[in-house]
Amino acid sequence: MTRVKRGYVARKRRKNILTLTSGFQGTHSKLFRTANQQGMRALASSHRDRGKRKRNLRRLWITRVNAAARDNGISYNKLIEYLYKKKILLNRKILAQIAILDKFCFSTIIQNIITE
Repeated sequence: MTRVKRGYVARKRRKNILTLTSGFQGTHSKLFRTANQQGMRALASSHRDRGKRKRNLRRLWITRVNAAARDNGISYNKLIEYLYKKKILLNRKILAQIAILDKFCFSTIIQNIITE
């Protein structure tokens, strides 16, 4: 039988993992075993934290809209209720941006929702 030289595929896989962990400190970027463990851990953490980031941003938007709504004499809960009743399609991100960047526009939106 002919000789099969193994190593290219394994070397390529190890190189990819070491490239992934190239910025890590100490042996986490030098030795394959620890780099592999830390790389898997980093990928798992990044996957988990993408969802967490979305949740945190939504919480921030709700807090900002609530603060701006209370400055205009209405609670966040009532504001969202009126928006749904009037079928105004403004999501929380856009409401938070309007509340911070243009307070007059936000108060105008609230007045139009309440009076109609």
